[in-house]
Amino acid sequence: MSNAKALPLLEPQAPGAVAPCCPPLTERPLTAQEAETAARMFKALGDPVRLRLFSAVASHEGGEACVCDISDVGVSQPTVSHHLKKLKEAGLLTSERRGTWVYYRVEPSVLASMGKLLAMVPAAA
Repeated sequence: MSNAKALPLLEPQAPGAVAPCCPPLTERPLTAQEAETAARMFKALGDPVRLRLFSAVASHEGGEACVCDISDVGVSQPTVSHHLKKLKEAGLLTSERRGTWVYYRVEPSVLASMGKLLAMVPAAA
């Protein structure tokens, strides 16, 4: 009798879920679509308020944050909503409405993908 346990199958990504964008820059030249996706992400993070909001969500306990917990970034609530919308459009955040509040989450694949994109891959020996 074996003590091996079957691993659960990964569920396919839900519609609207964020997929990794690109290979490392040092691996090969990006395709036009990969460059477009990466540029959209970096452009969204190029705004200091958006970068602060992204950081607030990414570093929040449990990996998600209610908009009520992250809106103190020195701009009005409508401006916060605008910036969160831009981060969602760039594929950096996902959201879920719970009652009257919206909870934002950074998909782990996004952070991994962005880190991978900028990682220096050692040259093959």
